[in-house]
Amino acid sequence: MTHKELIGGLIKEKYLKTPGIIKAFKEIDRVNFVPGNMESEAYLNAPLPIGYNQTISQPLTVAFMIELLQPQSGEKILDIGAGSGWQTALLAQIVGNKGKVFALEAIGKLVEFGKKNVEKYKFLSGGRVEFIHGDGSQGLAGAAPFDRIIAAAAAESIPGPWKEQLKVGGRIVAPVGSSIWLLIKKSETEFQQTEYPGFAFVPLVSQKENGDYSWKKYFWNPEKDR
Repeated sequence: MTHKELIGGLIKEKYLKTPGIIKAFKEIDRVNFVPGNMESEAYLNAPLPIGYNQTISQPLTVAFMIELLQPQSGEKILDIGAGSGWQTALLAQIVGNKGKVFALEAIGKLVEFGKKNVEKYKFLSGGRVEFIHGDGSQGLAGAAPFDRIIAAAAAESIPGPWKEQLKVGGRIVAPVGSSIWLLIKKSETEFQQTEYPGFAFVPLVSQKENGDYSWKKYFWNPEKDR
């Protein structure tokens, strides 16, 4: 399968719908975010391992979540569990030069991997992306508030700091268990919530141990990320 065929399939199956999001998927090539030995599989609609019990998510899942997020040009977005940097780069392409994506990743080696990948598009040197090694469960208070927050790893529930760090009118898209949840902040204390079941994700890393971050094994399913 080619990059063009992958994107065409996501459009045909209606996982990609919004013109600006489709444009980003066409311009940000997934092959630039997989390990070198996986390049021949980059366009499969499947998760691929990137080490440390992590994956670059299935394209279908990434498309579905970004469509729910509905990012806009000029927005400030928090991307939790940035991993390979593919989703980060897609979001950076969408927000443009006047927007910014803060990419949080708990595993130090993956921070370096993600940075290297994202910089292939000059998003770090251009100031459009900032990568941070940190505990995603706590969000990023120093850069808040955010227009959008998206997570690529499953928590037991949507963490309170994410809700606090979101602007009124903003959106959170994140997995909890085997569902993707969309939260729209209607006021400082009120959220509209919608559940989309039928997915599986790696668990959110949220406990610091021995200088890095240990696993809370909530929902790890190595056979499925969709």
